[in-house]
Amino acid sequence: MQIPIFTVDAFTSRPFAGNPAAVCLLENDLDEDLYQKIATEMNLSETAFIRKLKPGDDFSKSSCFGLRWFTPVSEIRLCGHATLASAAVLFHIQKNTNSVLSFMTLSGELKARQVKDHIVLDLPLCPAYPQELKEVEELIKAAVGDLSVEDVRYSPDIKSLLVRLSDTYGRSVLEELKVSAQHFLSAEKTGKVKGVILTVKGNSSGKGHDFYSRYFAPWYGVLEDPVCGSAHAVLGSYWSEQLGKKEMLAFQCSPRGGELKISVRSDGRVDIAGQSAVVLKGNLTF
Repeated sequence: MQIPIFTVDAFTSRPFAGNPAAVCLLENDLDEDLYQKIATEMNLSETAFIRKLKPGDDFSKSSCFGLRWFTPVSEIRLCGHATLASAAVLFHIQKNTNSVLSFMTLSGELKARQVKDHIVLDLPLCPAYPQELKEVEELIKAAVGDLSVEDVRYSPDIKSLLVRLSDTYGRSVLEELKVSAQHFLSAEKTGKVKGVILTVKGNSSGKGHDFYSRYFAPWYGVLEDPVCGSAHAVLGSYWSEQLGKKEMLAFQCSPRGGELKISVRSDGRVDIAGQSAVVLKGNLTF
């Protein structure tokens, strides 16, 4: 069997930055175990599988597809950067003629559209709620050591803990943090946390970024996700409330780094826009 596969760097305009995702184009469903085997083989934070929903569908002409995402160890319910990567393959490689693409996923229907040199994702907004500190003290210490913490929230939608550092810290403090997967895994005692979002307020007075973040998910086999769209569905909700803004510019300051444009809508959704770079085209053969 041969399956077309691509590697796309998402939320960046240049190769070897942003967040890489593998994207597979499927004519039909695979045997269930093959999805995980392929994702483990690719060993990226996510591998996306775009599948035709009915006979006669066409990757260049159809507007609606099935979409699933797998980390190296498990299937997940929502992934922004691999959705952007999937849309990039359909728009830029398959030359899909539709202005809007729909994906049927475990998180419902997601949409992607082209706006100039960006792809805009229509994702569910994921609110984060106040979190009892005592439950997660050890996990916070594993994440930020003795740094001062301004706020702690929990998002049940993506099972992630949001930790906001003190406003006295800048981007460089976030970038310099050294973390350990084992420390995270052993410190998480609640059984409900599958990801940790660290964030700090940016310099929104000028044209700079409104906020910065990093995202860690060793529970999914990914120590640090370079640029995470689903985390920004949480961050968008949080910082919109904190800053009183609907339109924001964000930067995830992992070693690869990536920029996201965020627009919080009034219908419980969020538009997250980013660029992409296709860096590999080939076929899986097995």
